[in-house]
Amino acid sequence: MSDWHEQGPLPDKRRVAASFSRAAASYDSVAALQRAVGVELLARLPAQLTPQRWLDLGCGTGHFSRVLATRFPGAEGIALDLAEGMLRHARPQGGAQRFIAGDAEHLPLRDGSVDLIYSSLAVQWCADFPAVLAEAHRVLRPGGVFAFASLCVGTLQELRDSWQSVDGFTHVNRFRRYVEYQSLCAESPLLMLTLERKAERLHFAEVRHLTHELKALGAHNLNPGRPGGLTGRARIRALVEAYERFRQPQGLPATYQVVYGVLQKPF
Repeated sequence: MSDWHEQGPLPDKRRVAASFSRAAASYDSVAALQRAVGVELLARLPAQLTPQRWLDLGCGTGHFSRVLATRFPGAEGIALDLAEGMLRHARPQGGAQRFIAGDAEHLPLRDGSVDLIYSSLAVQWCADFPAVLAEAHRVLRPGGVFAFASLCVGTLQELRDSWQSVDGFTHVNRFRRYVEYQSLCAESPLLMLTLERKAERLHFAEVRHLTHELKALGAHNLNPGRPGGLTGRARIRALVEAYERFRQPQGLPATYQVVYGVLQKPF
């Protein structure tokens, strides 16, 4: 299956931040996949890792900041997100000592100041992934670890293909190809400990349950050039009919292609 239609600009980060800020209150109620991916990423951290200071990069509602605080009780935690609304939601629940508004491509942290950067399902919104890797290298201490989970081409392919058959517009967020993650990580100054792609699949009774979840997460269509205005009823009916072709006994599948990477700054 061709992924040519993925090769466009990634969503504007200001739009992403605003969308996730609006979704702060509803996010946790529909974040089952995000929870599963974050737990999987935690399981991939090196067993001997005992950070003095960790950074939850793209902390969202702060769920995994609180998990990291429990896992590393003696460490100082920093929770950082581009979306101010997420930080307002996360701060009263604790977990980190500091909550900072910031951008993964321009981290507001000193050189060599953290031992672990944990980032689950955030860096797919960063158009300049080499800058993310360079910033991780800069702020990590020697031996420090950058562990990330991201999304690549093939994510929500069923929804993408269904819309493609309806009107040919891009209704689904674009993501980098997995081979780009491979080459960019290999070219970075960080050592690649592990990098792999894993499919995670959710099932929904109806298409509207999937689209409602994407909206509640703040992760609905944020693409430049996305169709404006209301989606007509006829097009929605056509989408539902097209998506029904994918139905499985468990329901309508929504596949996420998750990239898991663990990199280390050389000693």
